[in-house]
Amino acid sequence: MFLAVIRARATAAPLNSAYTAEEFEFYLSDSESKLLLTSPEGNKPAQAAASKLSIPHATASITKAENEEAELSLSLLNHPELNSVNSVESLVNDPDDVALFLHTSGTTSRPKGVPLTQYNLLSSVKNIDSVYRLTESDSTVIVLPLFHVHGLIAGLLSSLGAGAAVALPAAGRFSASAFWKDMIKYSATWYTAVPTIHQIILDRHSSNPEPVYPRLRFIRSCSASLAPVILGKLEEAFGAPVLEAYAMTEASHLMASNPLPQDGAHKSGSVGKPVGQEMGILDESGRVQEAGISGEVCIRGPNVTKGYKNNVAANTASFLFDWFHTGDIGYFDSNGYLHLVGRIKELINRGGEKISPIEVDAVLLSHPEIAQAVAFGVPDAKYGEEIYCAVIPREGSNVDEAEVLRFSKTNLASFKVPKKVFITDSLPKTATGKILRRLVAEHFVSQI
Repeated sequence: MFLAVIRARATAAPLNSAYTAEEFEFYLSDSESKLLLTSPEGNKPAQAAASKLSIPHATASITKAENEEAELSLSLLNHPELNSVNSVESLVNDPDDVALFLHTSGTTSRPKGVPLTQYNLLSSVKNIDSVYRLTESDSTVIVLPLFHVHGLIAGLLSSLGAGAAVALPAAGRFSASAFWKDMIKYSATWYTAVPTIHQIILDRHSSNPEPVYPRLRFIRSCSASLAPVILGKLEEAFGAPVLEAYAMTEASHLMASNPLPQDGAHKSGSVGKPVGQEMGILDESGRVQEAGISGEVCIRGPNVTKGYKNNVAANTASFLFDWFHTGDIGYFDSNGYLHLVGRIKELINRGGEKISPIEVDAVLLSHPEIAQAVAFGVPDAKYGEEIYCAVIPREGSNVDEAEVLRFSKTNLASFKVPKKVFITDSLPKTATGKILRRLVAEHFVSQI
C-alpha cells in the first residue's frame, strides 16, 4: 500500500500500530491525513482518533492467487466518493511530490514533521545502492518496522531500487529464534539493523548457535552508535564485514557509511565517509573545521528535506549558513572518516568538562560481563551535570555497581567515571529499538 499510495501521487504517512488513541490523534492531525488505511482487522485506537477527526477509514488486504502472484484489494468503507479515483495510469509522478511524511524520533519534546519528496527518496535509494553495491543478486530480510526510514528506505526501497529480493519476517516482526531460518530460506546476502537487534542476535548465537549460517556480503548497523567491541564480535561470529552507517529522517536516511572492503577500510568507532551529499563540520559561526576538530555535523544534498512542516522555529534553527544542521557533534579524521561524539544536547557538561556519553558507553561495553550500557547526564548542584549510567549484565553474570565503578576507574579519566550505576534487566526504547538517553535518564532518575 505504501508503493500504491506514492505511485498515485498521494503522501504516505506510516504509523506505529501500537500508538494510543491520543498519539494517533496527534499524528493524524499534524500530518493533515485524509484517509486512514489499516488491515481488515483494523486498529481501534487509530479508528477512534480518525473518527474524532472525521477522517474516513479504509482497509486493505492481500490474497495469494494460485499462480503465487498476490492480489491487493482495497475496501473504502462508507465513503463512496472515495471510490471514484481516476486510473493511476493517467498519473505522472513529479520529483517534487511529497511521497513520505514522517516524524522525528522526538529527541526534543515534540516530534517534528518531515516531508520527503519523490526526489529525496530516489536520491537516498541511489546512494544506498551505490555504497553497498546492491544488485538483483542480493536478498535481505527486513527486521525493522516500516514506519521508520531505516527499514523503509534502507531495507525495502533500496532493495526494490536495485532489483534485489526483500522478504518480511515470517513472525511478522523481528524474532531472534526465526531470524536465521528466514535469512537462509530467502538466501539473504545482507541485513541492516539497530545495535539492540545486533546484540540480541549475538546473545542468541552465544547461547544457542545455529547449525549453519548464510554467507553474507556484509552486515549493516545504523540508527545508534555501535560499540567497537560489539562490531568485532559480530564479524567474528558471522564472518562478514560490519559496516556502521549514519542516518536521519531529515536526510531520507543515509548520510555516511563505512565502505565495503573492496572500496576501502571500514573503521570501528567511525560511521564512515559521506555518501552522495556534502558534509561539513561547522563551528558556531558557520566556519568549516579542519580534520581532527570537533563541531556540528552539517549536510546539504538532493536527499535532504526542504524543511519541517509548519515549524518556522525549527526550520530557522536547523537551516543556517546554507547547511542543514544535524544536532550531532563529530569530527573527520585525516582519512575523511566521520567520528561522532554525541548529540549537542546529550553532551555531558561536568564542571566545564564536555564528556561524550558514546565514549563512556563504549568503555562499559568492553567489560566481558556487560551486555548493554547507557551513560547519561543528570543535574548536579556542584558540577552542573554529573554522569550516571544504566547497565544490563550478561545472562548469568553477577556484576554489580562496585565492579562497574572499579572497571570505569581503570579505563576512564576520573572526571568521566559515572557517579551512580543502575543495574537493570531492561532499558526504555522507542518502537524502532532505539535507545534515547533522554528517556533512559528520565526513567532512572525518577526512581531516586
